[in-house]
Amino acid sequence: MSESASTHSTQRFDVILIGGGIMSTTLGAILKELQPDWNIALFEKLDGVGKESSDPWNNAGTGHTAYCELNYTPRGTDGSISTAKACGIADQFHVSRQLWSHWVKEGVLGTPRTFINALPHISFVWGPKNTQYLRDRYHAMRAEPLFSHIEHTEDLDTVAGWAPLLGRGRADTTPVAASRFEDGTDVDFGSISRQLAGHLGAQGVAMRYNHEVSGLSRGTDGRWDMKVKDTAAGEKFSASARFVFVGAGGGALSLLQSSGIEEIKGFGGFPVSGQFLRTTESAITEEHHAKVYGLASVGAPPMSVPHLDTRFVEGRRSLMFGPFAGFSTNFLKAGSYFDLPLSVRGHNLIPMLQVGAANTSLVTYLMKEVAKTHKKKVEALRDFYPEAHPDQWELITAGQRVQVMKRNEKGKGVLQFGTELIASADGSIAGLLGASPGASTAPSIMFKLLERCFPGQIESWKPQLENMVPSFGRVLNEEPKLLHEVSAATSATLQLGS
Repeated sequence: MSESASTHSTQRFDVILIGGGIMSTTLGAILKELQPDWNIALFEKLDGVGKESSDPWNNAGTGHTAYCELNYTPRGTDGSISTAKACGIADQFHVSRQLWSHWVKEGVLGTPRTFINALPHISFVWGPKNTQYLRDRYHAMRAEPLFSHIEHTEDLDTVAGWAPLLGRGRADTTPVAASRFEDGTDVDFGSISRQLAGHLGAQGVAMRYNHEVSGLSRGTDGRWDMKVKDTAAGEKFSASARFVFVGAGGGALSLLQSSGIEEIKGFGGFPVSGQFLRTTESAITEEHHAKVYGLASVGAPPMSVPHLDTRFVEGRRSLMFGPFAGFSTNFLKAGSYFDLPLSVRGHNLIPMLQVGAANTSLVTYLMKEVAKTHKKKVEALRDFYPEAHPDQWELITAGQRVQVMKRNEKGKGVLQFGTELIASADGSIAGLLGASPGASTAPSIMFKLLERCFPGQIESWKPQLENMVPSFGRVLNEEPKLLHEVSAATSATLQLGS
């Protein structure tokens, strides 16, 4: 498949990756290991990688294992708690841990503590109805091998022992409940992206920063052609590839639309911005060592579930609380206010209007969030940390999240929370839409991409893939022995304890 790097004025590659976040760098590192002879280029419009959604301050860094995120374990109409989505996400995060462990051993990633740290994950609720839900969730989850080590308490003193800030200043008249997993993590996806980018550059991948791709079109030779602008030099040129991955976060929708593939028709994007309260006061940060998730407010999107998180960024410890959702029409933090209106097409107009009509409560919620003062935001924080003082917390703006709007099986427009892989029928182009739990499950998503886009090669790659990820193609929740082996091995390599 290998091509020469350039032919006359058009630079030719086997693979072009658009966007420099966790998705593109993960795919690039996987492909370079599977096919070292392939000629690969990465185009990123900013001056470095991991500066949008992968940046540690633009996401929660949770390492989504479905341990504490209550929206992954909904209560059904029959009253039961569904664990199916949580099991799927937890299995995928174990895949991520295996791949990162492999890369640590191979020297692709550096010292584990530069990108992953052990951190308990706690779910915390209050009030009779919510405590009953968490109790039922506990019993449902502990029946699954992936979650059999869950702990649960409804004793305020025990909660305070797990996370002192939660108990300090809290009246004991309101019932509370908490569930805990001690083997949770905090992940810096920006650090992983940068380390993978450094590896790719050392392996001969053309890493082109300050390079913006303006559109995609299919050439008569079947290759994908694109116009690229070197914004630093003010120069334009053409590039082409046999395979293109659009991992441009909020910028992926417009690029996939420009490609004209049938598979993108009907898709739209709903941008949601976010803010967090942050403190670096050591007297506070040293007393909280956990990620604590609660329940979302009525009408709030799942991505707006409130959480109080310990963060480890560049060796410094801090606490972050939020998110406080907002609305902006730009699809990227460094995007344009015209992103949303310019994304409207004839094929997605009706689905987008249907989504708007069906989600008036979401619009109302966003308007209320935008209007919240700093004082009101601190009041929300006090639900978790009753003694929070406003002067000790600063407000930071997180990354943009573009939720997927699409037609469901009945042809009606729906708003989807999650990650959507879009690939052309012939597998020559693929892209990613949506948000959480995206970054945490990047390796699994990229393996799914390989199966869809490279069906003729996946079998020959399988031995290498199984070396990279021992559980490749298997379901850990169905194989408790393998789950134990994999968990123990990755914990040792990633220095996460037993």
